[in-house]
Amino acid sequence: MKLAADAALVDIEGTVGSIAFVHEVLFPYARARMDAFVRERCEDDAVRAVLDAAARDAAVDVHDLDAILHALHEWSDRDVKITPLKELQGMIWKTGFETGAVRADLYPDAVEALQRFHAGGVRLFVYSSGSIAAQQLLFGYSVAGDLRPLFEGYFDTTTGPKREAASYRRIAESASMSPERVVFFSDSVAELDAARAAGMQTLQLARPNDRVAAAGTHPASETFAGIDIERVKR
Repeated sequence: MKLAADAALVDIEGTVGSIAFVHEVLFPYARARMDAFVRERCEDDAVRAVLDAAARDAAVDVHDLDAILHALHEWSDRDVKITPLKELQGMIWKTGFETGAVRADLYPDAVEALQRFHAGGVRLFVYSSGSIAAQQLLFGYSVAGDLRPLFEGYFDTTTGPKREAASYRRIAESASMSPERVVFFSDSVAELDAARAAGMQTLQLARPNDRVAAAGTHPASETFAGIDIERVKR
């Protein structure tokens, strides 16, 4: 499958990495360490800022640490895509990645394609509900080595919800790209719909291992194998 574009914007979970790794490794790792991490570091400026934001979103007192932790655990259990939780998870994962306790298990076909796209001059960006810090950890401490040099930029929920077209327009504008010259890769149909509404090209990763079925409304592939991106000739 050949695509004509200048840039690729990639989702992570279910796209370049398995859903199982996130839900069965990363989420439990952060959840098990959340209480101790927060209580030990609640006076650190970065952690305090996350806790204050969580308190505002949960409508609880910023000094009520138990209520804040309760909200964070509830969001974690429901996999709510909310910025304070994602930022806190990223902080906890950082220790795991840096100590070698965790390594990002990315799909080999995705790694090969990203390297190939980059070598061909295609600009690469990431857009995930996980925090930018967490994204950089995943690509920096992957089983394939440090892949961060492949990417020009990272975007998370601070840019906007992944199911809103305005978020994709902001990404294109921030990276000085025309939306129609960007291909967005994701397993989520709702995200792909939003990217297409913003003018981007789309391709769904419908991976059998993640039990994602092709929706039929977007071009789809089970892997990145055989997907080529050719730079747009101006």
